[in-house]
Amino acid sequence: MSRIGRKPVAISDKVEIKIDGQLVTVKGPKGQLSHTVHPDISVAMEDGQVVATRPSDIGRHRALHGLTRALIANMVTGVSEGFRRSLQIEGVGYQADMRGKDLVLKVGYSHEVVVNPPDADTVFTVPSESRGRVIHVDGIDKQVVGQIAANIRGWRPPEPYKGKGIRYSDEVVRRKAGKAAKAK
Repeated sequence: MSRIGRKPVAISDKVEIKIDGQLVTVKGPKGQLSHTVHPDISVAMEDGQVVATRPSDIGRHRALHGLTRALIANMVTGVSEGFRRSLQIEGVGYQADMRGKDLVLKVGYSHEVVVNPPDADTVFTVPSESRGRVIHVDGIDKQVVGQIAANIRGWRPPEPYKGKGIRYSDEVVRRKAGKAAKAK
């Protein structure tokens, strides 16, 4: 069996799970998420934990088994603690600012780039002590938080020569030598 799939999802006392056929709804202090499970995978509550089971040992079922368990675990974590993805801005004149709930990026274009949060559960923050160099994307849905962070990074990905651009806080950008270093 899948090591991830057979592991039960622990539920804290502040999280409420409702399983209605293939629809799993998770409700917690930060919000509510729901997911429709693939018809081949069955999900049940056992001893205060969520357990996913698969019908056979073929490759597709093994993959769906682990995926389903991971998605449910991410929903439980999201509604209880939330997810955060941090980005750093490097470059002269590059900065981020908040305008209401919208994120405004100044990253070397002739215009400002305005990024709107897709839903009420996703929030942008720019700490004042970072002087517009750090962006935090917070939300309850791990996939949405990661996609928004990737979209923000996509406006100005880090380049390898000077390191300018928007990068994840844990990302390492490999630097390249310029023309002067090659000529020697």
